[in-house]
Amino acid sequence: MNNFPVDFQTVPKSGNSAKPISASDLMQNFAWAKLVVDSSLVDTTTVMGFSAHKFKMPALPGSGTYVLGAVNGALSWIATEECP
Repeated sequence: MNNFPVDFQTVPKSGNSAKPISASDLMQNFAWAKLVVDSSLVDTTTVMGFSAHKFKMPALPGSGTYVLGAVNGALSWIATEECP
């Protein structure tokens, strides 16, 4: 699954342009990027063949206006007023 806007590994190479970082290394940097959070809130996964981390988020509510917050130490969607 490719959720990145561009796959730098598939961009055609042209001319004699210097490449300070390889396309593969650049994509790996995107896959390795992660939030610094408690390990219980992160799943290890694979993105485009690279090891990656995925933030565990509670399921989104079906409708209404909510903010993501902590309730008794657990992440939860909290109902709030609609913003004008």
